[in-house]
Amino acid sequence: MSRLFGTDGVRGVANRDLTAELALDLAVAAAHVLGKAGVSPRRRPSAVVGRDPRASGEFLEAAVVGGLASAGIDVRRLGVLPTPGVAYLTAATEADFGVMISASHNPMPDNGIKFFARGGLKLDDAVEDQIEREIRQDWTRPTGVDVGRVINESDAEARYVAHLAATVTSSLSGLRVVVDCAEGAASLTAPHVFRELGAEVVAIHDRPDGWNINEGCGSTELDSLRRAVLEHGADAGFALDGDADRCLGIDAAGEIVDGDQLLAILALAMRDAGVLRDDTVVATVMSNLGFLHALRDARIHVITAAVGDRYVLEAMRSGGFVLGGEQSGHVIMSDYATTGDGVLAAIHVAERMASSGKSLAELAGVMHRLPQTMVNVRDVDKTRAHSDEDVQTAVREAEAELGDAGRVLLRPSGTEPLVRVMVEAESAEQADSLAHRLADVVKASLSL
Repeated sequence: MSRLFGTDGVRGVANRDLTAELALDLAVAAAHVLGKAGVSPRRRPSAVVGRDPRASGEFLEAAVVGGLASAGIDVRRLGVLPTPGVAYLTAATEADFGVMISASHNPMPDNGIKFFARGGLKLDDAVEDQIEREIRQDWTRPTGVDVGRVINESDAEARYVAHLAATVTSSLSGLRVVVDCAEGAASLTAPHVFRELGAEVVAIHDRPDGWNINEGCGSTELDSLRRAVLEHGADAGFALDGDADRCLGIDAAGEIVDGDQLLAILALAMRDAGVLRDDTVVATVMSNLGFLHALRDARIHVITAAVGDRYVLEAMRSGGFVLGGEQSGHVIMSDYATTGDGVLAAIHVAERMASSGKSLAELAGVMHRLPQTMVNVRDVDKTRAHSDEDVQTAVREAEAELGDAGRVLLRPSGTEPLVRVMVEAESAEQADSLAHRLADVVKASLSL
């Protein structure tokens, strides 16, 4: 049987892969694993539950809350709230664990369930495996006063906004920003916190109806944000995804500012403020070579982790580092958050703009983003990608041609029989040519 948990919780098409029955079973299993870890015998364990606005989140939330309460867990129902808000309130309320119901940037028919341990930390693989083993095991059901209680938290959004605002020390007065809320979980939160900090805000895609999340908007569809920035003469635009754990930018001229550039801006700001621990940032193997060169030139050390914010966070925790992220826009500022937080990253980039008097384009210009081409080679034996001699010879030849001005990365997919071939070069034409040449070798050598 394949593993139920993926790289970010349990996901699938709601009511087909991720059913109410599975959600209830997962909640009960999580209650038995996470609800027992270090809980004082003098109190009943507790959990917080939040969701994004997807229509399917309504019945999945009901199933999760029902499963937890039936297993003796007191539940604080947070309602619609960004994933990092749920992580924050898991810690702030001293809950034993948290649950977020969301499929992030995925289309509306999908949904997912992810868990946070005490303190708002993501679970490691061993704990997820333990929860999987616990599903549908025999258990003694509590009755009477031992069943869990359910409380609706009316101030969850306000508490999270107050937390975000408290992390910024400079006013954003004088900045006009457009915020694309992706018809998602931050549709109230993101405009609220920017206004609290003094910015003039134009909010778009901020009216979720349960069906329109991520539809032609958000961090995966930047065209409407670009148009709005130009139309309103804004200083910057920030695009979130459905659960607001990632963020991308648009500068005043309509150019994209990706996660690598946002991370570079924050790294330099924190270095200058003396709060970038060990002058080190954690990025991923997919970070643009221009990012690595820019931080090298700024004498900031970069540690690379596997793709995925959980792996970035693991590397940060292992080394005690306070800043990490990836090109897709997940940025983790661990002094304030335990997971990627798109709104947090956006307000701190805006603070750097306000305090420095520089435009977003000027700040992002610290790095020259090298053209990057990615080719997915399907139906191949991905296990041999790093051992096949023909493939490795082709990689070495490409690397020799690129020298220090580019790089090659072969990355087997974690879930599909495919290999991702990524090439960065000084020109888009060279990157594209080399990537497709390597893809042809991978296909010929590793075909199933």
